[in-house]
Amino acid sequence: MKTAMTIAGSDSGGGAGIQADLKTFAALGVYGTSALTAVTAQNTLGVTAVLELPPELVAAQIDAIISDIGADAVKTGMLANSRIIRVVADKVKEHSLLNLVVDPVMVAKGGDRLLQEEAVATMRGLLIPLATVVTPNLPEAAVLVGRRVESLEDARQAARDIVAMGAKSAVVKGGHLEGDAVDVFYDGRRFREFSAARIPTSSTHGTGCTFASAIAAGLAKGMGTEEAVAQAKEYVTLAIRNAFPLGGGHGPLNHFYKLG
Repeated sequence: MKTAMTIAGSDSGGGAGIQADLKTFAALGVYGTSALTAVTAQNTLGVTAVLELPPELVAAQIDAIISDIGADAVKTGMLANSRIIRVVADKVKEHSLLNLVVDPVMVAKGGDRLLQEEAVATMRGLLIPLATVVTPNLPEAAVLVGRRVESLEDARQAARDIVAMGAKSAVVKGGHLEGDAVDVFYDGRRFREFSAARIPTSSTHGTGCTFASAIAAGLAKGMGTEEAVAQAKEYVTLAIRNAFPLGGGHGPLNHFYKLG
């Protein structure tokens, strides 16, 4: 059984964060473990409270997992602050962890900030250079590269810039653009666009978490990065298409749509 570890925050509503990651791992046939970085009180309408965990506790969780179960792939989500980012980067190097998927979570679907502004430079300098793939949406890519990212051409340049920061590859997600949802992949050599028809739904909470976790699951099972991204794009699209209405805001995806 291949294993994947998520290092991220808890979403009490179950649609994003650790909960979405573990659902995705299970749905795609890998054993999921988790190191929590923060606990949030949230639902489909938004985030009402956040408690960031001590970096020492984050480190202890990672050590406990790796010393016993191991991790064929690692996915990061909400890291909250620069101290936690430093600890995660240190542990990735200490344990020689491979197949690192960095989802640079900065803002929740409802607009609530999940990463302190001072932590962006730390993410750029310490974590992104360790990544197999970085998966920002357009607003996150804009923060990482320090300029607006508002078109497919902007996304291509942002992907180039993120790879120039040291990442092996990047996928800049185009869900915020009009028309089809087009994600731009770049691995330092070539571009590939992954496109899916836009689905009219409000059930999109946790889309980014799910996408990054699906990539990690593919990498854990031995897929190449591009193949893992393709699998993730298909999985997320179908999970959105088969979502059910839940709550009064942005509802969750249907991670287990294959079960009927």
